[in-house]
Amino acid sequence: MSSETPDTLYRSILQLAPDAIMFADREGLIRIWNRGAEEIFGYTAAEALGQSLDLIIPEKLRGRHWEGYWRVMATGVSRYGARELLAVPALRKNGEPLSAEFSIVMPPGPDGHPLGVAAILRDVTARWQKERELKAKLAALEAARG
Repeated sequence: MSSETPDTLYRSILQLAPDAIMFADREGLIRIWNRGAEEIFGYTAAEALGQSLDLIIPEKLRGRHWEGYWRVMATGVSRYGARELLAVPALRKNGEPLSAEFSIVMPPGPDGHPLGVAAILRDVTARWQKERELKAKLAALEAARG
């Protein structure tokens, strides 16, 4: 059996995970940003910590995002299930868009309301582009038949 404490093990898993693992507090400020998030988004933890989630949210989607975020923080209720994967566009540091799939966890505070939102996110841009290309080829084949 390892001599590692559970806390050390949790931190190690958090940092070594290839997926982005992040946490934003009730105000929408980034408080946890792992190595996977650094690699996916291009921001170091030092650059991301304390910043608004606007860092990775495309400008045209920010209004809708914050409307939902504030509602969830006030009610503690999300329309997304615990096992449901969400798919959204996001932004890298260099401004390049990416397609992301993620799940969320809302750890409760002493008042029962969420302390914020934790997300485990994966970059699925390459898969999304392949699916889009296949759909276009299929549509072209069907049009040629038709």
